[in-house]
Amino acid sequence: MLNEKLHNYLEDLLPDRNELFLEMESYAREQEVPIMELSGIETMLQLLRIQKPKKILEVGTAIGYSALRMAVALPDATIVTIERDEQRIKVAEQYIERSQKERQILLITGDALNIVNEVGSEGPYDVIFIDAAKGQYQKFFEIYSPFLDKEGMIITDNVLFKGLVYESEIENKRIRSLVKKIRSFNEWLMKHDHFHTVILPVGDGIAISKKRGDGE
Repeated sequence: MLNEKLHNYLEDLLPDRNELFLEMESYAREQEVPIMELSGIETMLQLLRIQKPKKILEVGTAIGYSALRMAVALPDATIVTIERDEQRIKVAEQYIERSQKERQILLITGDALNIVNEVGSEGPYDVIFIDAAKGQYQKFFEIYSPFLDKEGMIITDNVLFKGLVYESEIENKRIRSLVKKIRSFNEWLMKHDHFHTVILPVGDGIAISKKRGDGE
């Protein structure tokens, strides 16, 4: 992970966001809603600009911040996004309406583990972005990767979990259990037979997984 001074320097260089995004960032801080860190989302958006996806699946809408950032950066893309929390769904819908991105963003409500057929029917997807319950990352990857286009890419956020993945002693039992699951997911992902993966130490750590070609 980057040291704090370097991290702050790089964030200061980032382009200004519009007023709605600044409002969403403020709301997320005040309400303790997890959204993607600035350096992480800017890295992801740059990857998406290079990939030029037409259809993106996001597992974990929260208040719609990442979906809207993707929609603005990729005006020709459609984003299908999943959320189960009713309060966050209401907030996300309000922000999506205010941004006038309703035609570009399809918000599907429900538990991502239980609505696979509905979400799959909207595919295939050029990019899948996983940013939901960290303890379920491997399940999300396994059930949604079949809907990925053959040239597709999967991006997973929070895979370094504030640097705790390399800490040997964690007192909090719940956090220790979650860290164990993230470590297990990272190891499983890096050894996956059908994907090449690299983990970038930006934001809270993002994993970039690209489908392997024949014979790789």
